[in-house]
Amino acid sequence: MAPVRTAASVGLALVTAVITGCSGSGSHAGSATSAAPAGVGNARATPAPTESNPPGDIPDNQVYVAYRPTGGFTGFTVKVPEGWARTGQGATTVFTDKLNTVRVTAATASAAPTVRSVATTVVTRLRAQVPKFAAPKVTEVTRHAGGVVRLTYRGDSAKDPVTGKVVRDAFERYAFYRQGHEVDLTLSGPVNADNVDPWRIVSDSFGWR
Repeated sequence: MAPVRTAASVGLALVTAVITGCSGSGSHAGSATSAAPAGVGNARATPAPTESNPPGDIPDNQVYVAYRPTGGFTGFTVKVPEGWARTGQGATTVFTDKLNTVRVTAATASAAPTVRSVATTVVTRLRAQVPKFAAPKVTEVTRHAGGVVRLTYRGDSAKDPVTGKVVRDAFERYAFYRQGHEVDLTLSGPVNADNVDPWRIVSDSFGWR
């Protein structure tokens, strides 16, 4: 009977080994599942930053329309931003939108403006009119209408009647002249606004007719 007992013992040992092996395999599989790469399934989409333009920036898609005066001296035209509010007083017409302004003034003149005449006469007058007038610079530049005297400067805006807020503005003033007529085109907006291209569009659009 000894051989029978030996065979039974061997069979029991084999069964025990198989059970132990299966148990070990199950434990290993569970470990693999729990060891997934960190962050998988927990990633969050980063929101796109909110676009913010400095106050006074004129949109790139701004449309411009021709302004032709109907009273006083009417011998010129200039493009202004479409949709801006328009006001007029005497020979001056003003177009405004929020913090930006386009001012057009026509007058008779006995001689063409020069860098010297603007630096003395006009700058002196503006010092008395514009709050905290500063950094005047007079140069002669070329626009589509020809040579023109440009004055750049800075100053405080008028106080907002509702909020009482005052904005520091940058100004560009162009003095166009032809045959006894001068047209002054003044463009202004907050100093931090990037309106180089819009102001170039407006100043380049001026033409005599």
